[in-house]
Parts: sequence; structure tokens; C-alpha cells
Amino acid sequence: MTNCEPADERSPPPAVSPSPLLADLDELPTWMSARGEQRFRAQQVLHWLFQRRAETFGQMTDLPSALRSALAAHFSIWTTVVAKHQRSDDGTEKLLMRLSDGGLIECVLLRDGARRTICVSSQVGCAMGCVFCASGLNGVERNLTSGEIVEQMLRLQRLLPNQERLSHIVMMGMGEPLANLDNVERALHLASRRDLLGISARRITISTVGLPAAIRRLADADCRYHLAISLHAPDDTLRDTLVPVNAKIGIASLLEAADYFFERTGRRLTFEYVLLAGINDSPRQAEALGELLAGRIALLNVIPYNPVAGLPYQTPTAAAINEFRRRIERYGISIQFRQRKGDQINAACGQLRRETAATPQRS
Repeated sequence: MTNCEPADERSPPPAVSPSPLLADLDELPTWMSARGEQRFRAQQVLHWLFQRRAETFGQMTDLPSALRSALAAHFSIWTTVVAKHQRSDDGTEKLLMRLSDGGLIECVLLRDGARRTICVSSQVGCAMGCVFCASGLNGVERNLTSGEIVEQMLRLQRLLPNQERLSHIVMMGMGEPLANLDNVERALHLASRRDLLGISARRITISTVGLPAAIRRLADADCRYHLAISLHAPDDTLRDTLVPVNAKIGIASLLEAADYFFERTGRRLTFEYVLLAGINDSPRQAEALGELLAGRIALLNVIPYNPVAGLPYQTPTAAAINEFRRRIERYGISIQFRQRKGDQINAACGQLRRETAATPQRS
């Protein structure tokens, strides 16, 4: 006979991965209560993260040391790593962030006078297919969670000196925000809470190519944020080419939804128009755009194109830009021409991600 030792059934429990804290901040008060901690401790943690810009639980020095250790064991503050950090002479800074599943997203800090604006992504890639945009050249991989959206905000906030704070948020990074509306709304709610980032809803803009059903949903929810619609063309023939999703929507349907949003919310809309040399910058197209938008209480934001390596589109000449402005101003439309920022660091959406993905990674 063979003597056999009985198997030890007391195998160690499987390791439990820390829970991403920013994914569900509502869990924090409940977790505190379950540990017998007073609920105000949860507010202390949030204050450290959003106001005092703590990087770790260990820095939260007004919490008991045992609680800090327990928090570190149960929660993770960060689910991303900064893969690249670029700075431009004009003060623009761009982060390329690697997600826990390996996906790459971008976010940008823009300095303009006293303004500190951040441009934040909502998806990994984009499915809208705008032909001049680097974000969607490889399609969309997935939606970002609300925690991953908030994490971009916190990482960008940490680029500022302690005496400065974020002033504006634009959901105009990678992805289509209205295609990930639930998570975008949750993230923006946190950003606008006074005890967190405290950014007024009037200083938050959601930028979209224009999904009418989602625009109407925002309007019916009494949306507090501004809406910027990326138009880019004055007629369906051209817009179908530049923004392929338009073939399923049409400019008329889009403008009906935009008018509905204004009627329900009273929020002035912005129409974005990326100016592409020889494509949509002619005097005739300026006049067609003027006729399309005339009479609407809206702002037209004209953006000279920021070239993307590998794409054939170019920035219009100064003369073409000035003539476009002169023609459209005849229609009494509020118009601004955005100053390009971050050219040195490829600040346009998706450029750094695409450049990095095309570069072989060392093992």
C-alpha cells in the first residue's frame, strides 16, 4: 500500500483585485459604514482626490493610518498610466493614457489667458468616420467608463500649479460623446459637483457630430451643458463625404433636433466648422452656410484644419479664411475663428495615439 497524505483543503483564497474607486464613488460611503467608519470619512477621501489632488491614499493624512491601508487594499485610484506627456510652447499639454486593457486615449489641457480648459475623450477610437480626423481612422474599440472619463480630468488637473484650477471642460476628445451618453453624463455630474471639481455646467460643452435622438434626450433631461454640433459642410452632399454618418441623418433632421434642444433648454448652440482648404472653404460654401444658419441663436465656431500625417487635407490660406469670414458675416451670424493650439505636439484628436500605435513597442 502507498501511504498518502490527505490533501490540504485550506487553499488560500483567490486574490481580489482592488475596485476602481472612480468607477462608482457611491460605493465609498457604504464601504465606510460597513467598516464602522463615520460616513464623513468618504467626503474626506473625495476632498483629497478632487480638491487637494492626492495621488495615493497614503497622502490623505487626516485619515487614520489603518483606514488609509484598508482603502489602498480595497480600492485603486488610478486604472491608467500616462504613456506619453507632451508640452507645447503655447502652454498646451497633451497626455496619451494607456487603459487597463491596453487601449490608448488622449486628453488635452489648453491654457488661454485665465482659462484652463480640458478636452476629454469619451471612447477608445470613434465610429463616426469623419474623414479628416485621426480619432476614427481605426474605428471604435469601446466606450470609456465614467471613471475613465473622470480620471482624465484628474490627471489633467494635476498638471496645474496648486493655485490654479480647471475652468472649462469640452467633451471633444476621441470618440462621440452622445454614443456613450450614460457614462458621459455621470462623469460630467461629478465634475460639476461643488464638492468635487466644481466646474459650472455653463462651462461644460458636449461636442457631437449630431445624433438627433440623443440630442432630444439631452433636451428632455433639461440638460445644463452647452452643445456643440460638428457641422463641417453646408449641404448633405458634402457632409455625407466628410461625415459619413450624415447619410443616415441628414442636415435637416440634425437642425430640427438642434432647434428642439434650444427651445427646451434655452442654451445657445455652437456649430463647429473645420475649414479644409479647397474642400469646404469657398465663398459659395460660406454663403450657403450663412443661409443655413441665419436667424438661429447660435455661435459658429470656425476651426482652421490642424493637419494629420497621412491624410491629404490642408489648412486654408489666410486669404481664404478672411474671405470666408467676410462672406458669412453678412448673414448676421455670431462667429468666432478659433486660434489653433498645440501644433507642436499634434494636439488634434487621435494624432498621438495613432503615431504611438504605429511605432513598434520594445519588449
